[in-house]
Amino acid sequence: MLDATNRSGGTATASPRASAAQLATAVLAPAATSAAAPAATSAAAPATGVAARCARVLLSPWSRLSLLVALLASAASAMLLLEPQKLLAEGLPSQLGGAAAVVAYAVSYGVCTVAFVPRPILNLAAGALFGSQLGLGAALGGTVLGAGLAFCLGRALGQDALRPLLRGRWLKAADHQLSRHGFRSMLAARLFPGVPFAASNYCAAVSRMGLLPFLLATGLGSIPNTAAYAVAGARASTPTSPAFLIALACITVPGLVGAAVAWRKRHRLRAR
Repeated sequence: MLDATNRSGGTATASPRASAAQLATAVLAPAATSAAAPAATSAAAPATGVAARCARVLLSPWSRLSLLVALLASAASAMLLLEPQKLLAEGLPSQLGGAAAVVAYAVSYGVCTVAFVPRPILNLAAGALFGSQLGLGAALGGTVLGAGLAFCLGRALGQDALRPLLRGRWLKAADHQLSRHGFRSMLAARLFPGVPFAASNYCAAVSRMGLLPFLLATGLGSIPNTAAYAVAGARASTPTSPAFLIALACITVPGLVGAAVAWRKRHRLRAR
């Protein structure tokens, strides 16, 4: 009776033996999958956990700051061994000449400033090697390049670790000034030669000042002082010439003015 109904198009019913087999397969398959999943997870978890911890340690603010200090120390040591001040006496290699020499000097200038080589030496060498005009161009290009390199290094490797340490009154005042009035503050710092070049680069990097205003202020503010040193280097063979004496005055007077302004404003900085 049941078989006739199924053949005639009625509702088909599975046999008890087939239903039990299908039910067992449906229940055991997810159980086997769920049992295998913890084993795979437990095997991958230690490797993933160690890698994540190593990445956090390597990318932590203090690890990056340590890398920055190591890079700067290595660069400064290399400059002490290479003695770039020999350019004043020996000049450039004979293989370099023309525009290639100017570009090569500008790139070397930028790298040297990152390694804390004093800019006055490099500016004098630029004037002595290329004359007043080309020397000024090479020195300005190297100044902007070196400032940009130092800013990017300090921003990427040092800002996160050093900003929490800005607790002193003077440090907070400098950070506030650079963060709120970055362009004009950096322009003033570049105009007065008494402000250390490397220190101002890394202070700007730690602050919230933008890169573009920093580079523009560096390029514009460095023109007078750099031009004075380039002219002095170009006319160093005639120290009694009017050009050399005027350049020397342009180097000395802004430094004295900057020292006087800083002395007058010291009380305002302390009040902050």
